[in-house]
Amino acid sequence: MTNVGWWPRHPLPSVGGMRRTLIGSTVLLAAALTLSGCAASMGGASGAYDQGVSAPESAGDGGAVAGDSGGYAEEPASDADRQVVITGNVTITAEDPLKASREAVRIVEAAGGRVDGRTEYAASDGDRGSAQLELRIPADKLTAVLDKLEELGSADEVALHTSDVTVQVQDLDARISALRASIERISALIAQAKDIDDLITLENEISNRQAELESLEAQQRYLADQVSMSTISLYLRSDAAAPPKDPDTFLTGLGAGWDGFVAFWSGLLVVLGVLLPWILTFGIIAVAIVWIVRARRRRAAAGQSPS
Repeated sequence: MTNVGWWPRHPLPSVGGMRRTLIGSTVLLAAALTLSGCAASMGGASGAYDQGVSAPESAGDGGAVAGDSGGYAEEPASDADRQVVITGNVTITAEDPLKASREAVRIVEAAGGRVDGRTEYAASDGDRGSAQLELRIPADKLTAVLDKLEELGSADEVALHTSDVTVQVQDLDARISALRASIERISALIAQAKDIDDLITLENEISNRQAELESLEAQQRYLADQVSMSTISLYLRSDAAAPPKDPDTFLTGLGAGWDGFVAFWSGLLVVLGVLLPWILTFGIIAVAIVWIVRARRRRAAAGQSPS
């Protein structure tokens, strides 16, 4: 950017020179205003993309999405050119969830991915602990990594969701290209400017476009990261925390019945264990009362007998 901190002093121009300078300034200002109008129409819809906001879901055919497209008509993308963001949830019951968590981290990092979040809970109340991991996995290796993760235990849930962001990516590319071309044209006008007011106006315009360009490039990098790296939330739990499965065969029904039978008598024994001290206490008191009553009756009967 041209430094406007100082300008050399020139003698006052003649009337003809002033007229030529005024005409040149008018042309530069008209060009700047034309570029400003183009950028305003182009930038009006750029606010629809905020960095960090989840991409909107695509239409069923993948050719258009709801929202502002920025006025750029894009040709339908082929399957090879589609840009898809994949997210998902995986729940696995493992014999040792904490050990499985460490193995899951190794599998993901070996595939070129990373772990963005990790929470582990120690064993308690009969279970062997649990773990929650936020995994970023390269999209082209997602299937292979999921297959290895499922080998850590019993996969109870695998849910994947896709969002087609092809139109957003194409729109951002078009906006960025247009802004870069606009900045180049204004830079050329700055090199020809001979009036400080025109120079300040053009530099303000190029500063605004540069700021918008950096914002769009940040959004472009964010979408590229979401497309290239799938986000998977992995939950590892022990058998104690897993929901019971409904019996669907004779053997599983027999096992469920036996488990219920054992659970009934085990529960009954627990209840008896809780009540036994009370039963013994009240039993002793009852026996003492009966003994006292009978002793009094015997004495009363002995006192009434004839001498």
